[in-house]
Parts: sequence; C-alpha cells; structure tokens
Amino acid sequence: MKTLDRLWTVNEVAAYLGVPVGTLYQWRCRRIGPPGRRIGKHLRYLPEDVRAWVREQA
Repeated sequence: MKTLDRLWTVNEVAAYLGVPVGTLYQWRCRRIGPPGRRIGKHLRYLPEDVRAWVREQA
C-alpha cells in the first residue's frame, strides 16, 4: 500500500515548478494553474494534481 503524500504549500509548489509564488496566485485567479484547495485559510495542493498538471502542459 502506498503511503499518501502530504499536501504541498504554495512555496513548495512554486519551488517544484520553478516559478514565483505570485505567479501561482495569478494562475489561480485566472484558473490556468494546477488545482489548489483551501484548507481553512491556507492554500494547499495535492502533489499528484500538480504532477498531472505538469504532464498536461507538455
């Protein structure tokens, strides 16, 4: 059984993608970036969603 990955923060996704944090927020507003979820007041990303989004960009 695979261990579930923890959710990624905005900073972790930005580092993974090599883009500024502000770019992620702009993409989110324009609905063109990887799907994120609000957990309380925090924005978090599922690692598999981010990886799938990257694959779709190719």
